[in-house]
Amino acid sequence: MPLTRRTGTAAALAFVPALTFTALPATAAESAAADTVCNKYCDARDPSAATSDRIPVSTTVNGRTVRLHLSDNDVMGWASIDDGGAGDEVWLDRSFDGGQTWSTGSKLGQTATPDGSTGWRTQMYNVDDWNTAGVGALRACGKGGSGEVSCTGWARTDWNAWSRGTAAATALMMSYDRSTGLFGGNGWWTAANALTAVIDNARVSGMPSYKYAIASTYDKNIDAQGGNFTNDYLDDTGWWGLAWVAAYDATGDSRYLDTARADADHMNTYWTDACEGGVLWNRTKTYKNAITNELYLQLNAALHNRIADDTVYLGRAQQEWSWFQQSGMLNDDNMINDGLTDGCANNGQTTWTYNQGVVLGGLTELYRATGDGGLLTAARELADASTERLQTDGVLREPGESDDCTGDGPSFKGAYVRGLGRLDAQLDDHPYAATLDSWADAAYANDRNSLDQYGPHWNGGSGRSDYGCQQSVLDLLNAAGQ
Repeated sequence: MPLTRRTGTAAALAFVPALTFTALPATAAESAAADTVCNKYCDARDPSAATSDRIPVSTTVNGRTVRLHLSDNDVMGWASIDDGGAGDEVWLDRSFDGGQTWSTGSKLGQTATPDGSTGWRTQMYNVDDWNTAGVGALRACGKGGSGEVSCTGWARTDWNAWSRGTAAATALMMSYDRSTGLFGGNGWWTAANALTAVIDNARVSGMPSYKYAIASTYDKNIDAQGGNFTNDYLDDTGWWGLAWVAAYDATGDSRYLDTARADADHMNTYWTDACEGGVLWNRTKTYKNAITNELYLQLNAALHNRIADDTVYLGRAQQEWSWFQQSGMLNDDNMINDGLTDGCANNGQTTWTYNQGVVLGGLTELYRATGDGGLLTAARELADASTERLQTDGVLREPGESDDCTGDGPSFKGAYVRGLGRLDAQLDDHPYAATLDSWADAAYANDRNSLDQYGPHWNGGSGRSDYGCQQSVLDLLNAAGQ
């Protein structure tokens, strides 16, 4: 993982040379371990040697103040406790999964205020573990008076966080399971979206630090489930196919494009005559839905745009759009419902955000393939409708949006803004740029914690962050160029 950092202000960015290391596999237990870590320096360095001191978070306990100190230049941190007395304890916790777990058996640098003093501090410890691709976070904890313990929020140095987007990408990579090569341990299609968001961020920001996840994910999962990232659900296959198109664009490695082709070919096997065409949602079910066919459209058009002298994938993409327009899934409000009934009529089910967004990416790719301006006109009509109807209190809101960041739903908004952003970039007047900027500004101001993790509601509110919500916000920041 090459590591780069920010210096100066947001208006004047400068970069130090990247540091590169080879990512090694690590088990969850290894990730949480408190063994000595050595990066620029080894753990347990004296804070008097720190080249900077930033305090991002603090807390109180029985009148004492507990602070987390970060030295961004050294990529290390330490904890302090003040305004107390002898015997007060202070230590650090270190996490490599965004604060979900940490080593409870080893309080880093645990120490006590000596007699005659009102405060004390730990030694410095590394935030990250560069030798195992551990993207870390620290918090400071203290105990004093009655024995009550209080800990600060989690935070990290500004390495790989010189912009809103790179900071969000770094926070998302805290959810990358180095043992499975997936996000959240075993997320499948949602992991494809998270990987795509990370790849897109590398393109938008120029930060290559997390490109190691491409090969790691591929190598660990190429033979999983049905092989070549296929399984019974054809929409899952489509998400992975698009992820490997993005991986090919980022690396030029033909094996990713070959796998994307295998995914598109697998989906094509399940194009049936029922309802006069379209791809099945699941190999063993008759349901035909919007998202599967939108993914099929985008994947085939994207492949055509990357394969010399292709006619097959272009033909499939054109066939898909011709069918999709008259399928009945587009309603009178220019919104797309979830799918079709057994009688091949619009089923009136929820107009999920991702159903409105993936089609925009698909039409943009098909326009690039054909130069047909009517495709962009159709995409604008759909985007105008969805940006108006899915916006609540100034931000994009999922129908029935919950406080939960786990499961499938939290990834939907990310897929929407990814498609909207690609359409906007294609259009000369960039009609959706202001909307994307506004949503991104709202999320950054109202829905972000000290670790640059985001929740489900971009205007703020209850809910605990997880990788689905984080992926969606990263997609938003990528689309807004932030």
